Amino acid sequence: MSQNTNLTDYVITIREHHLDTFGHVNNATYLELLEEARWELITQRGYGLAKIQKDLKGPVILEVQLKFLKELRLRQKVRITTEVLDYKGKIGHMKQQMIHEDGKLAAEAIFVFGLFDLAKRALIDPTPEWNFAIGLSDSL
Repeated sequence: MSQNTNLTDYVITIREHHLDTFGHVNNATYLELLEEARWELITQRGYGLAKIQKDLKGPVILEVQLKFLKELRLRQKVRITTEVLDYKGKIGHMKQQMIHEDGKLAAEAIFVFGLFDLAKRALIDPTPEWNFAIGLSDSL
């Protein structure tokens, strides 16, 4: 399988509803923004919510390690990069980074994830469509 090292750049502007009482992005909101970027990635590559509901197979997060390196503040533009590090058997590892406009790393997360069969309620081996959606193959 070929591996695309930088699947996508997703740019977001930090808005008022992202902030906590300290005037920066709340720790839980980082996870929401990273999830938004992942959904955008797979949706653009044909694996959006409609496909998941039709096929009853979708992504699940099993574990996350998140490092907060620089705060994110109101009206800053942030680029989120997504990269699949590996996928062995039913388990994959994905890295996402949140990068300030000046190029400084604000946060980095490593996710352990898999493809979940909603009918069987179990992890399954990745399908060709799923491999394409996450950038492990260039075509279906």
